Amino acid sequence: MVSQTPRAAPTGGSARAWRDALATVVAGFAAMTVVAAAGLACAGAGDLPEGAFPHVVAAVVVMAAGGAVEVSGDAGPLAGAEATLEVLPLSVSLAGALAAGYFFLRPLHNRAVARPRELLGRAVPSVVLWLLALLGSALLARQDFGVSTGDPAVAVIGELLDAAPTVGFRADVPATLLFGLLWILGLLLIALLVSRRAPLPVGLVRFHTAVRPAAFATMLLLLSYVVIGVVVGLVAAATQGDAGRTLAVVLLGLPNLVWIALTLGFGGSWEARVEGAFGLPMPQLLDEVLRDADGAPVDVASFAARDPRAWWMVVAAAVLLLATGVLAAVRSPAHVRPWQHALHLGAALALATLAACLLCRVQAAYGLSLLGIGEVEGLGGELVLDPVLWRTVGLGLLWGAVAGFLGGLLARPLHRRRGPAGAPAGTAAHG
Repeated sequence: MVSQTPRAAPTGGSARAWRDALATVVAGFAAMTVVAAAGLACAGAGDLPEGAFPHVVAAVVVMAAGGAVEVSGDAGPLAGAEATLEVLPLSVSLAGALAAGYFFLRPLHNRAVARPRELLGRAVPSVVLWLLALLGSALLARQDFGVSTGDPAVAVIGELLDAAPTVGFRADVPATLLFGLLWILGLLLIALLVSRRAPLPVGLVRFHTAVRPAAFATMLLLLSYVVIGVVVGLVAAATQGDAGRTLAVVLLGLPNLVWIALTLGFGGSWEARVEGAFGLPMPQLLDEVLRDADGAPVDVASFAARDPRAWWMVVAAAVLLLATGVLAAVRSPAHVRPWQHALHLGAALALATLAACLLCRVQAAYGLSLLGIGEVEGLGGELVLDPVLWRTVGLGLLWGAVAGFLGGLLARPLHRRRGPAGAPAGTAAHG
């Protein structure tokens, strides 16, 4: 007879725990660095002067890992410059999260339960090493650039008055470490929630049925959107012009776009404003719709007014959400009722929608004025993209509940074929 008692495991202070933590951190930061460097190279950042490319890569990695990067402008004593940038490069974040999550979970597989001390002992070294790596990236993430106004007269005046405009960035180290701590703790928690093979403390095992199937299915929904976006992006890069710009979008901000498309597909909306020229890469249709919005909410109808193919976002959302409901139900024990599936998936999709809304929002602006009078033409821009939060999260809850209920009904024949294996442990299967 096989014993069900959890076997002893190395504590967090052991060499093995620190070795596994080092593998987790190295994998996460290596994935983020490679993706960030490739995306920036496609965007043309490889031509930046003064050896700035590694510093820009470090800044993108810092932002992707939850850190804060401040953008500053200076135009001398007779001019003014303003700059703000709040945007997450979620392609980079996702690459780091998948790599780090895999290596964190790998030593924990193939057991049902684990002592809280063991999980804490494995989490602490990962958090400590993650913050050290983030600190190193933050110290590297700083650079200043001279900015060309494009106007020869303004450039001459700027040189004479020592008012040549510059823009720079540097990581806010305290904020980076604080938000980076929240980022890595959130990642480790989500990894334990979505993995069916990762152990839980004995007191939390009873929540396995309610949390893990819905959490895993919702994660797979988000990743499915990313995979579809990658395929569409690669096809667009191969068949349309400006492949470098398209690949930059894929490698830096693809989840920002496809997760917004998911929320638009089930009826969500976003408030948007774009003014002037701004260098963040985005598809042309999105740029046109955001410029037309001028601060008003945009939804799927706003996109369909310019391109009727946008209605396919609704079809894709409906099909993939139904598949998510079926998957969550199939991974749950057979005794779970359809209304319980609705409750579980509705809560999971609402939380995922809230996270997507907070992560995908954008606020970016830059402006330069000389002698305090007006902005220099071509050196001002603003991009704002904020979710209509309660509408979008509320619809996520509703769609998740409907998909969970229908998924529970559709999964019943599959549970019958599986027989007693679908029943919860220690309970006889009936019917």
